[in-house]
Amino acid sequence: ALPPCRLEECMAATSMNSWVGKFHLITADASLERMLKGLWSGSQAEWQTFTDGRKSAEKLLLEPPDLFLIDNRIPDISGIELARLIKGENVYRQIPVVLLLSGAESFEEFTFGELEVDDFLVLPCEDDVVRLRIMLALHRGKRSFDANPLTRLPGNTSIIRRIQQGIGRGEEFAVGYVDLDYFKSFNDRYGFSRGDEVLMMISRLLVNSVRGTPCRQSFLGHVGGDDFVFITPFTCAEDTCRGIVSSFDAIIPSFYDEKDRLAGGIRSKDRSGNERDYPLITVSIGVTHNLGGRLKHYGQASAAASALKSLAKRNGRSGYVIDRRAYP
Repeated sequence: ALPPCRLEECMAATSMNSWVGKFHLITADASLERMLKGLWSGSQAEWQTFTDGRKSAEKLLLEPPDLFLIDNRIPDISGIELARLIKGENVYRQIPVVLLLSGAESFEEFTFGELEVDDFLVLPCEDDVVRLRIMLALHRGKRSFDANPLTRLPGNTSIIRRIQQGIGRGEEFAVGYVDLDYFKSFNDRYGFSRGDEVLMMISRLLVNSVRGTPCRQSFLGHVGGDDFVFITPFTCAEDTCRGIVSSFDAIIPSFYDEKDRLAGGIRSKDRSGNERDYPLITVSIGVTHNLGGRLKHYGQASAAASALKSLAKRNGRSGYVIDRRAYP
């Protein structure tokens, strides 16, 4: 977890010269347009302004922005209805929409549980607050877009960012690469729906194991398929691995039909189309670390943890391998 920042620190972070994003603003209010465009310099943000809501929706198909800011008082269509049109395009549902409301509007007419928006602002309010709320909506949208659609765990972008942050701060963390063995044969035998149930189980198990240790500065991500990554202080890595292996081996037999469970495995075709016997699914974990600042970039962590995971697979049962080199 990132340390909380004071308001002035967050303000400084959002006023730096880094790129913020591309915005579509839909409003007929020139003063509102000037205020919003003044929040960042021209090198930080790109703006396209529309006074016609329906034309802005047409433009979405050609140049999708990073975020929509929709004035609820645009002439041709209400901002609420325009947000519904935008979110109705499934390809663009992940683009955040911030609804701009006037303090003079009555909120009794809104059913907020039905609004297709990600946030709203009641104007006028301080520029600093507007800037921070827009940044919050942007980052929330990025996290949602990156999330794995099945498990809702953070995906590759978030995993890379978290590892790079730890390297940049000189944190002595551990990276665990978790992989399921014989999962393909299970999918072939029982179908993808049953396979998804296994993935949901392992994701919940990982959450409980990773977050259940005394170490609170932990992270869990889903690379894709049956591959997961956890990040935790090195002192908690082995307890985390033990918990994962023990819980997984206790639960996984219940996902098999009784006949296969009693037989200790299934019969399925391999990649060459030949039938062979496969044991029950096992879990393998490879753990590398950043003790002494040994990691310089994400690629090193990924390659090392993946190689250690391959070593863990060799014994044919659930297990883990931890790199203890340079351990003080």
